Amino acid sequence: MRWLPELFRNKNYMLLWSGQVVSTVGSSASQIIYPLLILALTDSPAAAGIAAAARALPYLLFSLPVGALVDRWDRKRVMILSDVGRVLAIASIPIALALDALSLLQIYAVSFVEGTLFVFFNIAEVTALSRVVPAAQLPQAAAQNEAAFGAAGIIGPSFGTILFQTLGRSAPFIADAVSFALSALSVMLIKADFRKAAPPPSRGLLHEIGEGLRWMWQMPLIRTMAFLTGGLNMVNAAAPLILIVIARKLGANAAEIGLIFSIGAAGGIVGSLIGGQIQRSFSFTQVILAVMWINALLFALYGVVAHFILLGVISALIWTLGPVYNVVQFSYRLALIPDQLQGRVNSAFRLLAFGFNPLGAALSGWLLEYAGTDTAVMVFAAWCLLLAGGATLNRHVRNARPFSEVTTST
Repeated sequence: MRWLPELFRNKNYMLLWSGQVVSTVGSSASQIIYPLLILALTDSPAAAGIAAAARALPYLLFSLPVGALVDRWDRKRVMILSDVGRVLAIASIPIALALDALSLLQIYAVSFVEGTLFVFFNIAEVTALSRVVPAAQLPQAAAQNEAAFGAAGIIGPSFGTILFQTLGRSAPFIADAVSFALSALSVMLIKADFRKAAPPPSRGLLHEIGEGLRWMWQMPLIRTMAFLTGGLNMVNAAAPLILIVIARKLGANAAEIGLIFSIGAAGGIVGSLIGGQIQRSFSFTQVILAVMWINALLFALYGVVAHFILLGVISALIWTLGPVYNVVQFSYRLALIPDQLQGRVNSAFRLLAFGFNPLGAALSGWLLEYAGTDTAVMVFAAWCLLLAGGATLNRHVRNARPFSEVTTST
């Protein structure tokens, strides 16, 4: 087995990685079905936007206390219980469909519960990665994660829409519930200790939250990247519903809409394959600014497509940028944060990084229903241009240290 890359010989990492690949396939299969199911039931983009906002809202509400709690608790147990909870929440939808009792209120509730448990799992998972992978290998691990999630993103949407169209509306949600169960099993099998440092002395929760916020706020580059990432994620939260509504207007059926997202996810594979090399070949500043400007220019093209396949092509180009951006900013950030603050600082970062998602999801639905697709595309394209300009003018982004200096100093 010596011929395998070192990460592939790391059993604990491979268990963590493989569990998340399976879970991502399931989530990709079901997440595209939420808006399709709601549009089929109500024909209301605004209602679909509310469901997406309900899933994103828990990060805004809970990320700070969850980060402090994750630093206190057994991170592995948090991940397992979160997955079990998501199994139960998702499984309630096919049960309700079988009983002909599914309502919009239940869909909103499941979205909110799943989003809440995702907050717990995601923050614990970020801290777990630094416990199973050495700091020098974090860029490689981040790139491999992006590659796997990109492959899952290719398979999941088409898989979910085919299940939806051929086996019924319940099938994608059943697949998602099974994927969370397998993720929980993979975490159970990991033998590594996810908490390297000793637990901090018992203090008030607000004090511990404050420590994480203060550390991040005193690191201007990390603080800036949290806001930039939040701005990009606001657009990412809006894009799926915009794509679905445009595709339906262009005559695409459910399976063809799944194909659009699968084509887009293929770009994520390309980005993950080149992300590590780009991280080594270019500076932090060069990568971040290039991604921001290219993303802004590409998003505007959604408003002028004449065939639904072109939506997939543009998405593939945009999604190529995502893994490149993530590999660079994620590995840079993770290398800087002390272990005993990982949960709290990452939760503070994610409060800003994901806190704008509910606004993006809800705003997209409102704009699509009451202002039209052209206006929706124009609003979010203009926002992307503002983000790119702000990043270019920011001195902390322009003067960021090379990654090699960051890992050496930590």
